[in-house]
Amino acid sequence: MFARQPLASWRDHAAKLEGLEWPSIDVLNDALPMDARVRFVAQTPDLLADGMHYEQRIAERGDIATREANWHDLINALIWLRYPALKHALNRRQMSEIARMGPKQRSRPQYAMTHFDEAGVIVAVRDPELLRLWNAHDWLGLFWKRREAWLDGTIEAEVFGHALLEHALSPDKLLVGKALVFEATGTADMDAVVDACVQAVATGKLLHDPLELRPLPLSGIPGWHPDNGVEVFHQTSACYQPRRADRQYPEPSHLS
Repeated sequence: MFARQPLASWRDHAAKLEGLEWPSIDVLNDALPMDARVRFVAQTPDLLADGMHYEQRIAERGDIATREANWHDLINALIWLRYPALKHALNRRQMSEIARMGPKQRSRPQYAMTHFDEAGVIVAVRDPELLRLWNAHDWLGLFWKRREAWLDGTIEAEVFGHALLEHALSPDKLLVGKALVFEATGTADMDAVVDACVQAVATGKLLHDPLELRPLPLSGIPGWHPDNGVEVFHQTSACYQPRRADRQYPEPSHLS
């Protein structure tokens, strides 16, 4: 399971994902740091009877409703363990939108945040030419002609969306993420890029509209799909879609 990205980055959780027994709520809570402001709680009819919104329960009680023996929720828990600051930033933003819209209506920022939470990817780009290829949906150029850029760190992608990781459990599945892009210069590594993403989300600089998110066919990245080592994959794969004539992408964020 961990031989190929993006799951290869989660080898430290192999026992939870490949163990003989499903990790219990207690096991997940034991993995939280001592000062964590949240805990995982079993999503039961009694829990849901409180009538609270999922995000409200996290914000007010620190309770993350988690379905037991459920891949989607297990991987969401792992995301909380690895990216707590980003998860908290999204929760605070969601709560501000719930206060504005009410619990039954959803705003454009809420859709953007949900899309990113489920399928988000944080991307660092160190060569503007790669962004030009991406803007044009020149997938052959981005993933095949510039294949080396994905191997030498000129462009890097870090998966945040838990639905994407769930889909990656099936190695042949074609993965397409929804990316936030950062222009990385100098010695900035992915940790710095993730920190910049947290700050941009927390301060409301990003995720006001789903159209901010760029489609990124992750299956084109070297080693992320078993068939992408030949040119024909990048010419025929269904994960590569042409750009709509009216589709415009925002400029990448810059690390401050």
